Amino acid sequence: MTSPSTADRSLVDCDPRYRDTVIQMLRSQAWRELSAAQLFGHGLQFVTDLRTLKFISRHVQEETDHYAAVADLYQKHVGESLEGWVAAKLATKPIPWATSFLELGIAQWLYDRGGFWQLREYEESSWTPYKEVIGRIVDQEEGHQYHGQNIAVPLIRKEKDREKVQRLFNEWLRQGLICLGRPYSEGNKYAISVGLKKRDSAECIKDYVKDILPAVREAGLRLPPQEQLGVDLPDDLEWPLD
Repeated sequence: MTSPSTADRSLVDCDPRYRDTVIQMLRSQAWRELSAAQLFGHGLQFVTDLRTLKFISRHVQEETDHYAAVADLYQKHVGESLEGWVAAKLATKPIPWATSFLELGIAQWLYDRGGFWQLREYEESSWTPYKEVIGRIVDQEEGHQYHGQNIAVPLIRKEKDREKVQRLFNEWLRQGLICLGRPYSEGNKYAISVGLKKRDSAECIKDYVKDILPAVREAGLRLPPQEQLGVDLPDDLEWPLD
């Protein structure tokens, strides 16, 4: 197996499966970054205070910069633009829009947190160019991991329509879990075997759920029955329904 070890190594020289896996990783990452930028940009219409406006505006720019960094990496190493692929993906699989400030906070909490846990699996990637880009993105993402939660939890606690807020939570929990990928897939196994990622998506999902659970309880919410979410989850996932 040929694995690039320096930033100057061309993907052309790599094993075809390794190269194809990297290409898929870059495409998926670009789609997630642009989805996040569009989601939070659309949500600006619900922001009324200056402090939050500044923060979310910076967040939109940050996600845009992350998208540009991945797009530049793709252009340099694959030799073509990925903008057309991302545009087609967004056309067929768009991210839902938030329809209120409450939903924007929930989305920023759960969707952004899912993306963060997904990214961390590539911090030690065997393909150095991606490892370097991911390192910079993770450093920036760490700076605002609790902002969405800090917006969402107080608003959720105040919301009288508990059915509505539970429904919003369920939807964005689903989106956050989708970010983490399918557990135990062949793609996971291969990426781990060649050092492109650290762990199976199953372990990311477990960490994500464990991470958000205290705030879920603080907000007076509950995890829904797994079958309601329509996503693949590990069989040994701790999923308390109380």
